[in-house]
Amino acid sequence: MNQRLIYVVGPSGAGKDSLLSWLRRQTPVSAPVHWARRTINRPNSKEPRSEQHEAVDDAGFDGLLAADQFAMHWQANSHRYGIRKSELSLLKSHNYSVFVNGSRAHLPQAALAFPRLTVLHITADLSVLRERLRLRARESEAAIESRLLRTVDLDLPAGCHLVEIENNTSLEVSGRQLLLHLNSLNLWQ
Repeated sequence: MNQRLIYVVGPSGAGKDSLLSWLRRQTPVSAPVHWARRTINRPNSKEPRSEQHEAVDDAGFDGLLAADQFAMHWQANSHRYGIRKSELSLLKSHNYSVFVNGSRAHLPQAALAFPRLTVLHITADLSVLRERLRLRARESEAAIESRLLRTVDLDLPAGCHLVEIENNTSLEVSGRQLLLHLNSLNLWQ
């Protein structure tokens, strides 16, 4: 594999889904880019900007695991996440770039399976994370503070390329910064 697998990580509230949605809107339909759909053991959200994933229950997730359908899978924040092998199939042909909304804790395993991947690390200041998590209104104040205390250091595996975006300002500013980084890597050709 090569750097065309873009593995997106960052803390809750950093704006990963929003930034990826912004990037999708800026990407020409003809661009050789695929946005891997995650399989998650939770229902889809009714929030308009939230990720529309493949929703399964625990039994369905277990069945997909048993059938060896996942290229990668992990558990985080009391949910199970998987990326089906079929979602990554375009990496092998046509020089497609594939974006995966991943997990910092699962990064070492992903890098073992897909050497030389590009890590897109989206971050934000603690105060920004706190405010965004409050605006989501999904968790209590205590749960938000607990989530903010859980930090996972980004330990970049050898051979991986790192792109870091601080998403503290507007989506447009952070998005333009991201687009410049990705264009410099020639991922769209």
